[in-house]
Amino acid sequence: MGEPEAGLAVVSGTRLTDRIGVGVLTRLIDRDLVDEVLAEAGRTEQRSRLLPARVVVYYVLGLCLFFGDAYEEVMRLLVEGLRFTGSWRKDWQVPTTGAIAQARQRLGAGPLRLLSGRVAVPYAQRGTRGAWLGSRRLMAIDGFVLDVPDTKENAAAFGRSGGARNPAPFPQVRLVGLVGLGECGTHAIVAARLDAWRVSERALAEQLATDFGPGMLVIADRGFYGYRLWQAAAGSGADLLWRIQDGPSLPVVRALADGS
Repeated sequence: MGEPEAGLAVVSGTRLTDRIGVGVLTRLIDRDLVDEVLAEAGRTEQRSRLLPARVVVYYVLGLCLFFGDAYEEVMRLLVEGLRFTGSWRKDWQVPTTGAIAQARQRLGAGPLRLLSGRVAVPYAQRGTRGAWLGSRRLMAIDGFVLDVPDTKENAAAFGRSGGARNPAPFPQVRLVGLVGLGECGTHAIVAARLDAWRVSERALAEQLATDFGPGMLVIADRGFYGYRLWQAAAGSGADLLWRIQDGPSLPVVRALADGS
């Protein structure tokens, strides 16, 4: 690690904010919930390991929290944070990168997928500013492209933009998410669909429409509008407020008192 940032307390080589970050993570996602999804995914272990499945779940979450650090450093930060919160008292050494990779392969994606479904939900309360319009929860759909690790499997599954002559340095995933507006300023993604970068945002949004529901006001930009997607979204029971491109002929059904 380099020099600590100005104004950040450092304890035994670890920034206090890093320890607090791990503490918040373990409070938001408690061990009982992690054990539930491990059991549901069939990843409950029969013998003790250096890296138990529960720890690997928190480790994968830590990779997102400390995305700029190396594998071993993230594991060290996780263990230091757990010790700081009183959840880790054993004399334990950080395993090698190879051991960490094997532990992640044993875990698989199933438990994380289940965990995401449990915790990625709208959490704004009635008093949260900007989260509501009258009785409707404000939501929006948005899409973006992410770089993923440069592996043969990712390249085959997702491809690279730029074409054969000038390919992007990393395989890329297109993601479309249902985002809570005013979610305590976080714009938390509460549902998402992803696929190869070539797949259009509109196609992914059509899959995402199953996560819309009554009581929501779903906002979308002009790039999402299409008759088929609109029908799917309207059928969810959610109210829709979408921009559209110039061109469609929209006859006036009824003039309202305010002139609209």
